[in-house]
Amino acid sequence: MSGDGERTVRAGRRTVRIHRPDKVLFPGGGDAKEYTKGDLVDYHRAVAPYMLPHLRGRPLMLDRHPDGIEGPAFMQKNTPDGYPEWITRVEVAKEGGTVRHPVCDDTATLLYLVDQASVTLHRWLSRADAIDRPDRLVFDLDPAGDDFEAVREAARLLGELLGELELPSAPMTTGSRGLHVVVPLAGGQDFDEVRAFAREVADTLAAAHPDRLTTAARKKDRGDRLYLDVQRNAYAQTAVAPYTVRPLPGAPVSWDRLDDPDLHARRWTVADAAEHARTGPWDGLPRRGRALGPARRRLRALRG
Repeated sequence: MSGDGERTVRAGRRTVRIHRPDKVLFPGGGDAKEYTKGDLVDYHRAVAPYMLPHLRGRPLMLDRHPDGIEGPAFMQKNTPDGYPEWITRVEVAKEGGTVRHPVCDDTATLLYLVDQASVTLHRWLSRADAIDRPDRLVFDLDPAGDDFEAVREAARLLGELLGELELPSAPMTTGSRGLHVVVPLAGGQDFDEVRAFAREVADTLAAAHPDRLTTAARKKDRGDRLYLDVQRNAYAQTAVAPYTVRPLPGAPVSWDRLDDPDLHARRWTVADAAEHARTGPWDGLPRRGRALGPARRRLRALRG
């Protein structure tokens, strides 16, 4: 239903009010299509069955754009008191206190966050019930420029190495410049252990391809090489959620199809990602993540 400046959407047992659904959040221009808040609601309703498994139980950080992507924006971690009581919260420790993050466990919450102009959802790599034990490992492939073919090749090389370690993985366009390669974990190690392992993998790959890849944290030390970034694997750090929208012209979406010859970092948008969501890149991943112990032993054997 819709009314004067308002639309109501049924989501499971709840009804969510969408305020100003005709408000333009993504202005058009050039090759970029215009999208309203209502368009984003429709997109998230369509992908909710596929997106929610990647969000449930995880603290979120929200990238909010109340006046659209060309207006002021802010990152929100704490859950305002005015949010509905049926939205799950989780209180996590931070230096000097705590933060009460929102958690998106259902479609109604997802649509409510869209109504709040939350364009991009950044998720923790751990769940609320095991906050210190990540069940996702992320490699962030950060190119020096806009050469996406270099990103695609780095993802292929990394995928091959992870395959040798018997760690299933999935690449994901971030909707920005690069790719994330995500590895599901069993959740048996803390963040420091996971990050140390990720760094060892990245160092191994960079050593094998020193002209193309680097783990140098300082930009001046990278030259034109692609940076294998593992710093997201830390407590309170986040990564963009699969299927989430990025605040860029054309509303690109975090997605994958590495074998798509037309793939680039912003290949998929809210206009076409929803119809392909049933065959997402995560379908082939095991439901249970892998332990790092055996993979660590295989890696050290490879390194000699």
